[in-house]
Amino acid sequence: MIRGFFILLLFQLVGEVLARGLALPAPGPVVGLGLLVFGLAVNRAFRPFDDEQLAKSEVGRAAEGLLSTLSLFFVPAGVGVVQYMGLLQAQGVALAASLVVSTLLTLVVTVGVFVGVKRLIGRRAKA
Repeated sequence: MIRGFFILLLFQLVGEVLARGLALPAPGPVVGLGLLVFGLAVNRAFRPFDDEQLAKSEVGRAAEGLLSTLSLFFVPAGVGVVQYMGLLQAQGVALAASLVVSTLLTLVVTVGVFVGVKRLIGRRAKA
């Protein structure tokens, strides 16, 4: 399991170095995760494996261990909410309104992009 954590942290480190060194707009851990997914895809092309084998591997067990304690990562956020309760009470209506508007706007844009891509793919399929 230690080796699995080492592999995960190595990919995160490489992603962090690339993100900072190349001034990428994505955070280092996201770049590292993308590299890990790419690495697993390349590995699967040369040595086929199924999801069960991946889950039993060292990386799979390390990932499972991290996911089992994921709820602990929300504790600091909860403490922050309690710490700024007065600010939340004073600005709660504005925060709620901005959350509702931004969520609706995100849904509308997502639907628009989906419809646009669907039409584009439909035109290519007919051609």
